[in-house]
Amino acid sequence: MLQQMCEHIHNYFIQSRNQGKFEIAEGMISLPLLDGQRFLIEGSALNDGLYTYHDTGIKNDDDTEEVGLQAETWTGTICALAVPPAVIALAGEINLWVAKFGEQVDSPYTSESVLGVYSYNKSSGGTGAGGAVSWKDVFKDQLNRWRKVAFL
Repeated sequence: MLQQMCEHIHNYFIQSRNQGKFEIAEGMISLPLLDGQRFLIEGSALNDGLYTYHDTGIKNDDDTEEVGLQAETWTGTICALAVPPAVIALAGEINLWVAKFGEQVDSPYTSESVLGVYSYNKSSGGTGAGGAVSWKDVFKDQLNRWRKVAFL
C-alpha cells in the first residue's frame, strides 16, 4: 500500500538519488542504507518498486513479507527514501480500511435480492465512509499534507 500511496501523492520522500550500474545477486543489493530504510528501484527490467532494506534481507513495500529480488545487472536509479513515520502509519490505516471495505467498494452493486425476479441496485458510490468511492477519497485530507504537484 505504501507504494500505491506514494504514487498517488507524487511523493516518495526521496533523500538521495543514486544513478549508475547496479547488481542484485542472491536476493541482495549492496547499498549505503540503514537497516529498516526504504528505497526505490527505477529503470530495472525485473525489480522496479519500493522495498525495505534489512541486513538480513529485502522486504516488500509494506514490510510484511520477504521479496525475492531477481538476479539482475542494470543501469538505472536507486533512491534512498526518508518516509516519515506518520506516512507509514497512514499506510497501515489505509490497509485496514481496504481490508474492511475494499470488497464492497469494488462491487458494482449496493444490494441484490431474489424474490421471484432477480434484481439489483447499481452502486452510486462506495460504502463504509460517507459514500466515498475508494481509499483515495476517504484519506484525501490526510494525504494532501504530503502531496506534491505532478508534472506530466
